[in-house]
Amino acid sequence: MFPMPRNRSGAHRPSDPAATIANPREREVPASPRKPDGSGMPQPTLHLEARLAEQGHDLIVGFDEVGRGALAGPVMVGAAAIWARDLPDMGIPDGVADSKLLTARKREAMFDGLRRWCAADAVGQASNTEIDEWGISYALGIAALRALNDVERQLGDELADGSSVGAILDGPNDYITKVRDTFDAPHPRVPAQVVTAVRADQHCASVSAASVIAKVTRDRLMVSIAQGNPLYQPYGWAHNKGYGSAQHRAAIARLGPTSLHRVTWHLI
Repeated sequence: MFPMPRNRSGAHRPSDPAATIANPREREVPASPRKPDGSGMPQPTLHLEARLAEQGHDLIVGFDEVGRGALAGPVMVGAAAIWARDLPDMGIPDGVADSKLLTARKREAMFDGLRRWCAADAVGQASNTEIDEWGISYALGIAALRALNDVERQLGDELADGSSVGAILDGPNDYITKVRDTFDAPHPRVPAQVVTAVRADQHCASVSAASVIAKVTRDRLMVSIAQGNPLYQPYGWAHNKGYGSAQHRAAIARLGPTSLHRVTWHLI
């Protein structure tokens, strides 16, 4: 297992169009307003988080993953938790967006502020060997439950018995509920009721925050690994973060995979 760090700056609050509910477990998030900076990027909102609070959830947790398609290193799932009781007074963190739409410099600049914005945050991971053993979907679910378990541990007695946790997971597939109660899964004290939402990382502020926190955490890890051992430097992880760049694939073809590669994947 890789070593990793563990664990609130608000601005304007946008207008509040009603969310459209597709079914009890899957949400269609309405188009977000655009950021006023001229970038054309969506401005995340707290509309879906508010809907879950209205349904009686005490804690809302946004989840997003990073590293799903990489050839080396772990997959990680970020969790950004906010209290339903705080929603009426919460703003949207300045600049937050889907991590893929932000430069590395912007992600790093907002990282500490996003963590302060959350009531608790965590990043769970599944190693490359776990991915090889379990497959990526199961590994994602285990990583998400590890993150949720960490969040609940941080909150301690603040998350009282009988509390309800609502979760927003980016994408169409609920890989969290599928692995709950399996042999390898951790057991958070309060199980989350998960809803999925396509492009939640662009439209839901808690998921956007989780996206950035997870991306920065994983990028820092891959750079640290690449710079800490000459064995890994030819693979270019300081730049490609384990994804399949031309340099990375060429190094695999020339030198073979390392102990941190996902050897069941098509590497070259």
